[in-house]
Order: sequence, then structure tokens, then C-alpha cells
Amino acid sequence: MLNPDLEAIELNKDEYQRYSRHIILPEVGLDGQKRLKAASVLCIGSGGLGSPLLLYLAAAGIGRIGLVDFDIVDSSNLQRQIIHSESWVGKPKIQSAKDRIHSINPHCQVDLYETAISSANALEILEPYDVVVDGTDNFPTRYLTNDACVLLDKPNVYGSIFRFEGQATVFNYQGGPNYRDLYPEPPPPGMVPSCAEGGVLGVLCGIIGTIQATETIKIILGAENTLSGRLLLYNAWDMKFRELKLRPNPERPVIEKLIDYQEFCGIPQAAAAAAKESTMISEMTVQDLKQLMDSGKDDFVLLDVRNPNEYEIAKIDGSVLIPLSELEDGSGIDKVKELVNGHRLIAHCKLGGRSAKALNILKEAGLEGTNVTGGIAAWSQEIDSSIPQY
Repeated sequence: MLNPDLEAIELNKDEYQRYSRHIILPEVGLDGQKRLKAASVLCIGSGGLGSPLLLYLAAAGIGRIGLVDFDIVDSSNLQRQIIHSESWVGKPKIQSAKDRIHSINPHCQVDLYETAISSANALEILEPYDVVVDGTDNFPTRYLTNDACVLLDKPNVYGSIFRFEGQATVFNYQGGPNYRDLYPEPPPPGMVPSCAEGGVLGVLCGIIGTIQATETIKIILGAENTLSGRLLLYNAWDMKFRELKLRPNPERPVIEKLIDYQEFCGIPQAAAAAAKESTMISEMTVQDLKQLMDSGKDDFVLLDVRNPNEYEIAKIDGSVLIPLSELEDGSGIDKVKELVNGHRLIAHCKLGGRSAKALNILKEAGLEGTNVTGGIAAWSQEIDSSIPQY
């Protein structure tokens, strides 16, 4: 309802007082606040981006907010997902978010979709809302959200974050570009590390999420100077903003229906390839490793292929750090050969994926090894709880 019947919308006495700082702005005014009350916004995700976004949309007086999420609150979320709190750890994120939204603004209607958004349900979920905001962190869902917005002709307010860098824009608005104009093809699976692997500065989420909230409000108010056609890039470490122009690609494929986005992004293919590779590598459990270490034998080398900062957080006594990056560029292979020197090679990482990749690299260099399934996370959970989880 981007063009609501303003005569039919009323604010009560509490709302006049609550939104007074908006109403006295000439660019908003009483009509603008009524537009916000009449508007409906769907936020996909209530994590790092969704947290500040939802807080400010609720505070601004958006009448109806839809929220899609099926995750639970984890203590590692609290560094950046400010809509959640310690008391909600282990509970559904959307329930936590709804509780927080209503603590800010009880006038806001909150619709919950505790499910993974997919090609089967996306159009039905998005259809009732005026604006869609993408707060996701994976490529299949970003392409899905984009294509559903194109098919339904909905504005798509986009943001993404990684380490110290973030970006934001508005897709599919007033003839502007969509996500496929920025990224015609997804990157190969695993090429872009997740925030869990690469890290993210917590306050960066606040900056980008708040920019998304700003653009959402501007769209509802009918502002002309949105980020449509402009990709805003932000580097928190350097404290610099820059901007790139985006234009629709006249040769882009026409979006006619929703597809299998896992397949499109190569997820099943990558999983099958990883499974095939894993069958070529011997494995051991953390219990097997503990038994070997307790036996007193010293005929093995325990190789840790995580990043140095991860090693500082948690490590298994006796392990030797040579990051995966050094094996990928070849600089660490001779180091491993020197360490092994006839001993048995055992490798681990956080969960087991990077160490499997490391062992495949080393196998090509003539070194056979054994992978610790579950990595140091499993070691912390099952063997030594004094080792921090991260």
C-alpha cells in the first residue's frame, strides 16, 4: 500500500506524541507518518542486519512487519545481533525479535514466518508486503529474494557485510537494476567465506542495517533520492564511503519463475564433490584422537590449519599451526613435510571442512593424512569443555 488512502488513516494521541519528531519534519509530516503506519515491510532474517533494521522500523511506526527466520539465538550472535538478549539464548530468533519490537512499539503488527524461505513459499510470503528487506547471508536466498521481488514487482532493499566492509543498495525499484545486474552469476561455493569463518565487526551490522532501514522508510515516503542505481560501499576500518553506479543490463535473462537456487549456486554439486573427496581421506573421531594422545605415543603430528587468531582463541595442546592459506599458496607444504618426517599426519580445523581441504592439497604433494571429524568444536564439546567455543 505505497499509495494508501490517507484520509482513512488516523493517529491516536499516543502516536502523535510518539512520532512528533517525525511529524515536524517537512519531508515527513502528518501524511508521511500515516504512510508509515499504513505500510507493510517484510524482513528476511533477524540476524546482524535484521536486528538494527527491525528496531528502527518499529520505532519509526511501520504498521506491519513480517519476519522470516527459523534460527535460534546463540551466544555468539549477541556480539552484533542487538535485537536479541542473553535471556533468549537457545530460543527462536523470531520470537525474540517480536518481543523486542513490541517492547519498543506496541502499535506495530508483527507477522512471523518460522520457516526457511524457498521457491515453494517465497511468493506467498512476499506477496502481502509493500517492501522487502534482504537481511540474509547466503547467495541462494539472495537470488531467491531478488527473483521473487522481480516477479511480484516489490522493492528489494539489499545489504551485505563481511569483516570490516559492507554494501547497500535498493533493487527492483522504479525501473532500476536488480541483484542479477550486480551479480549475474553466483561465486563458486566456498569462495566467499562466511562471517563464522572470516569474522565481522559487530558495529558494521548496525551501520548497514540502519542504512537499509533508512532506504525502506524513504521508499514508503516516496522520496526520489534512494539508493536505486547506486551501490554504497563502506569500509569501517578506514571509515570511508564510496559509491558505484548500477544500471540494468539489457541482456540479462528474463526472470519468469523461481528455480532451484541451491542448484543454481552449485551447493549440491560442491557437497557431492566434498563427499567424494572425503572418501579419499581417512578420518578419526575426537575420541580416537584423545585415545591416541593418552597412549603416550609420539609418532604423529597434529596439524591445525585454522587462522592464527582462531588458534589464539582455542587450541589442542601439542598441535602445530600452519594455516590453510599457506597450503593453498604452497608456502606451507615444505613446513608440513619437515614436521612430518616419517610421522603420522593428523589434521584438524574448527569443524573439519578446512582440514579435509588441506589434506587433499597435501595428498597431491605426496603426504597422506587423517582428518579429525568435527574439529576443535567437537573436541570442546566431547573431550575438553575448558576449550572455548567460538
